Amino acid sequence: MNLSVTNSPFNEEQATQLNQIIQNLTPEQQTWLSGYLTANQQAVANGSAPTPQVAEYVLNNEPQANSDRHITILYGSETGNAQGLGEIFADRLVEHNYTVKLSSMDDFKPKDLKKVEDLFVISSTHGEGDPPDNALSFHEFLHGRKAPKLEGVRFSVLALGDESYEFFCQTGKDFDKRLEELGGERIIDRQDCDIDYDDLAEKWMNANIEKLNSSSGIQQQTVTSTETVASAKEKRYSKANPYRAEVLENINLNGRGSNKEVRHVELLLDNYGEEYEPGDCLVVIPENDPEIVTLLIDTLKFDETEEIAINEDGDTLPLRKALTEHFEITKLTKPLLQKAADLIGNTQLSEKVQDADWVHTYIDGRDLVDLFTDFPSETFKAENLHQLLRKLPPREYSIASSYKANPDEVHITVGAVRYHAHGRDRSGVCSVQLAERVQPGDTIPIYLKKNPNFKFPTDETPVIMIGPGTGVAPFRAYMQEREELGLESKTWLFFGEQHFTTDFLYQTEWQEWLKDDVLTKLDLAFSRDTDEKVYVQHRIAEHSATFYEWLMNGAALYVCGDEKQMAKDVHQTIRYVLEQEGGMSETEAEAYLTEMKKEKRYQRDVY
Repeated sequence: MNLSVTNSPFNEEQATQLNQIIQNLTPEQQTWLSGYLTANQQAVANGSAPTPQVAEYVLNNEPQANSDRHITILYGSETGNAQGLGEIFADRLVEHNYTVKLSSMDDFKPKDLKKVEDLFVISSTHGEGDPPDNALSFHEFLHGRKAPKLEGVRFSVLALGDESYEFFCQTGKDFDKRLEELGGERIIDRQDCDIDYDDLAEKWMNANIEKLNSSSGIQQQTVTSTETVASAKEKRYSKANPYRAEVLENINLNGRGSNKEVRHVELLLDNYGEEYEPGDCLVVIPENDPEIVTLLIDTLKFDETEEIAINEDGDTLPLRKALTEHFEITKLTKPLLQKAADLIGNTQLSEKVQDADWVHTYIDGRDLVDLFTDFPSETFKAENLHQLLRKLPPREYSIASSYKANPDEVHITVGAVRYHAHGRDRSGVCSVQLAERVQPGDTIPIYLKKNPNFKFPTDETPVIMIGPGTGVAPFRAYMQEREELGLESKTWLFFGEQHFTTDFLYQTEWQEWLKDDVLTKLDLAFSRDTDEKVYVQHRIAEHSATFYEWLMNGAALYVCGDEKQMAKDVHQTIRYVLEQEGGMSETEAEAYLTEMKKEKRYQRDVY
């Protein structure tokens, strides 16, 4: 098991040190150390010195490994899902007496790939088919000319994604294809997982262990585990076991006349039993808008009280409750349209789904009401809904408060999503639920989620924060944390929005932190207050010399917010700064930023 703050009693620094030590120990050394620690604990309890005999007894009586082949698990993770599955799978393999090394892809030395024997890759896909940040360098190496031949290597890939994106599970597909091209032998077929991945990940793990056992001559036919993926995650609050948090405050942060509505929501975490850190997420389990549910039921002409199956296991709910709480009904995807063509018996739809360009255009901005309005069905029944629809995904929000400053609370910053498309007003499922239908005193189901790839320094490292719009949330949390810890290192915030007078989120707090030297520098970009639109990347370019100086002095760089435009523009501007001020070529600047990512000095939480 790769130790972390979420699965052990150690803090982040201790867990990192222990992981580095343990991964360099042979199986015999690990077993000896385990026996020594057991002996030492017993000796302390008895008031005597530990003896080596206990460790040797444990070593000599330890079950033999099932195979001489060593197993390597590599994960590429943006928000921690792939890492969590990697840790569960490693534990599962150790239960079966296999020797396992677990590593993030950016911590794995590429030259060690030729030493790998059995390789398991677990990776998410980010953005438009891109690898997560901590998988970029390994992905590039594997697809480059220096990648070694992998004859004799067995492999298997678990790919995480979101089928509403065009390049669903693309990174996992890339790894799977390339490992085969390099001569690797596939243990089992790649498993692609949508947002609700627990059951498929469970099947993938068990199928791989069965194959490993079979090739090792073990007669066990069916793999069983002491706990499933879902139960391993339920040791604390989770999607399957949420905490109902009371809403303390729900405030509109924007001024009168703003084009936007950003809510500051404060929730009570009384007796939650778990801490969080700046950079972590709060996950909200939302409900669909009752008006949309009613419109869909009316369109389908179904009985809202009818009990319907919600999965293949036979679990049931009344139709209205299922459409409100269980199924996603506001987003169309390519797989959904393909399933609909088979299920609803509409000839026109069956013909149109053959045209990929039409599918790509049609699903943009439309929902299930549109689908059944445009392609009515005489044969589709309420009992078929579970075959068509996926579960309603939870929503993740960057935490905007410090646990040390607010131990019984958690704050989030939520931008309400509203737009008009295809003749109807539309709204974000969770953001508008929070904006319009949740009041102080109400409770909502939530849980905390660690984000191991967006962690702030607690030493004297200078910090540059780039967070326009709601992307400012984790930086507010970090400022509160710095006050509690008394940190004195330099900090620099770049914030942007439309208008200074109505959209400067948490304005008073930022100005107080600036006055009190908790914040060293503040640069603002309000795009609609000038004739020519100005964004945060323009402010970075304006201060390129100072920005470069901070980087050369070891500053850590954090970016949070919009992925499609802002994050890309900011990255290009930072590369420009390195070229302009440091005399680097474009290739050298990219290499420098890649190295910063490996050193955890360049972290992004973009969406």
